[in-house]
Amino acid sequence: MSQTIAQKIFACHAGKDKVEVDELVFAKLDMVLGTDVTVPLSVEVFRRMGAKEVFDPKKVVLVNDHFVPAKDLAAAGLSKTMREFAKEMGVFNYFEVGRSGICHVLLPDEGLVKPGDLIVGADSHTCTYGALGAFSTGIGSTDMAAAWAIGELWFRVPATIKVEVNGDLPEWVGGKDVALFIIGQLGVEGALYKTLEFTGNAISNLSMDGRFTLCNMAIEAGGKAGIVPPDKKTAEFMAQFPEIHYEPLLSDPDAEFIEEHVFDVSDLKLQVAKPYLPSNAVGVDEVKGIKVDQVVLGSCTNGRLSDYQMAADAMKGRSVHPDTRLIVIPSTRDVYLELLDSGLAEVFTEAGAVIGPPTCGPCIGGHMGILAENEVGLYTTNRNFVGRNGHPSSQVFLAGTAVAGATAVAGEIAHPDDI
Repeated sequence: MSQTIAQKIFACHAGKDKVEVDELVFAKLDMVLGTDVTVPLSVEVFRRMGAKEVFDPKKVVLVNDHFVPAKDLAAAGLSKTMREFAKEMGVFNYFEVGRSGICHVLLPDEGLVKPGDLIVGADSHTCTYGALGAFSTGIGSTDMAAAWAIGELWFRVPATIKVEVNGDLPEWVGGKDVALFIIGQLGVEGALYKTLEFTGNAISNLSMDGRFTLCNMAIEAGGKAGIVPPDKKTAEFMAQFPEIHYEPLLSDPDAEFIEEHVFDVSDLKLQVAKPYLPSNAVGVDEVKGIKVDQVVLGSCTNGRLSDYQMAADAMKGRSVHPDTRLIVIPSTRDVYLELLDSGLAEVFTEAGAVIGPPTCGPCIGGHMGILAENEVGLYTTNRNFVGRNGHPSSQVFLAGTAVAGATAVAGEIAHPDDI
């Protein structure tokens, strides 16, 4: 029986030669991720289960990123619970404020995930790591407690939708635009509990940064996971961790896909998702001119150096519009240092932007950039649900960093070529 990448990963981790779609399997886990907002409930459940230790202190990752630096007493308490649990359990991969970052950028850059892995995390955007050819998916806090205790979980093997993306991406167009376009075509439930396997020459030519963005947003189409078949670019990324050995897995040539979609992106316009769904994607020309109060640049979706460079290029050395705020959030400590070393931190600061610490903050409406009543934001984040980023009457448009840079300068949604 021919197998997809997802089926091969589940078969390997369940101790089977092959698995079928919808088969229930009990699979061993390579990594379990928790954050400051999800760990405390898991700790409570872990205690109630009677568990005394985690299955492998080196296969648990705990990251302070959502409400840090602590915005209030409640947030400080969440981090304290996780901090004390990490110390008690001897968790090897605990990331503290100041030595941390947004988890979905941090884990790949720290060499904690690799092709062929099975990874779970109590955060819906755990699907990011599929960019390396892993199967990674979000779980609830209760499941995380069980995963800590035994290192295994039940899964129903998902069917796979093949998304073939061909063509040469136009200037300014990147992984975020491809992601929003695909979500717009499939809808927010178009891949419900399915694996999205991204193929085609446009994906082969897409940078690793773009692939992380693409897989990060698989959940916004309802996907259980997003996967890019590992290739030379994957190997180049993993080469920075020579101590890590892995077995890249590819779908068999005659593997069965529940659906197949083919797109040509040679003429793809820069994409913007209108409120209040990531699937409300349109070309930027359809929303140009809408006044914007705040632009947020960063997040686990667009938080790598290339993203900030694209925004700076789009700004063309101009200042932030006087009626608009630009908030730049480096995704990790190392990315922050890259902004400093590259001179981009100075570029953004002199332009009138504020650079914050690595945090999920404004992406989840947590802090460091809450929208007030009736305000409009353009964010390079991954969701724009009602009330997610501030007041329920506020509106957020999602876009890539080129549009974000141009918008910050224009004070309204703009194409980089128009400013």
